[in-house]
Amino acid sequence: MKKAIKITTGICLVLSVFLLSSCFLSVDASSVGDSQEAMSWYIKRNTAHEQPVLDSKQSDIEKYDAYYLDRSCGGEQGEKILYLTFDAGYENGNIARILDTLREEKVPAAFFVLKHLIKDEPELIRRMAEEGHLVCNHTMNHKDMTCCDRETFVNELRGLEELYSATTGKVLSKYYRPPMGKYSKANLEYAKELGYTTVFWSFAYADWDNDDQPTVDFAKKKILDNIHNGAILLLHPTSATNAEILPEIIRTLKEQGYRFGTLDELVKRCSK
Repeated sequence: MKKAIKITTGICLVLSVFLLSSCFLSVDASSVGDSQEAMSWYIKRNTAHEQPVLDSKQSDIEKYDAYYLDRSCGGEQGEKILYLTFDAGYENGNIARILDTLREEKVPAAFFVLKHLIKDEPELIRRMAEEGHLVCNHTMNHKDMTCCDRETFVNELRGLEELYSATTGKVLSKYYRPPMGKYSKANLEYAKELGYTTVFWSFAYADWDNDDQPTVDFAKKKILDNIHNGAILLLHPTSATNAEILPEIIRTLKEQGYRFGTLDELVKRCSK
């Protein structure tokens, strides 16, 4: 009888240890899975000129040094400020036009560039920096970065840094935008470890397809109807429509009391 009790007790002890270990393994696996989960950035636009609110999955991005707008502005109270950003992969005549407008209107911008643009248009890249704009990291090859391991992620960002420095003799600005807005929390952590601030956006619209450009009237209305204080605007500088409407958009926003800030200013304001 005593022998049976000892055997039963031993079996129970082994089972308890196994189950407890399984619980810990389950929690760890879940944690890793959450950090690697692929997500696509999106914003629910509104025409009330209010800052968009993030859903629960997106709401903790700031702990990874990531931003999508300037929260310090509050709604429409106090100073009105906007941040103009462009995702630039190649030149088709419109990037130069947009740079002309920014120079004429004395507006700073941030250009998130790819390897192809640096290699094919080095003078254009130098012009961006010389005219006071930030040249930032959009990766070498515009991959879905959620499919990359840490080494590939690092190589995509570091590779662009090195190419930019070799081409211009300057240091690439430490701002990163995930290609296609696809990201994971692990990606945000990798970027932070490399000293980058990840920059999403609080306004974008369908302007990237050069074979299906929005009309001038549609584009102006879409931007002006959805503008909000502290907005980070994402535009594509290859868009012929954007190149055409940008002077009027900038002047209209200035008339509404907005000024245009830099991403350096954004980080400084939001980290107070």
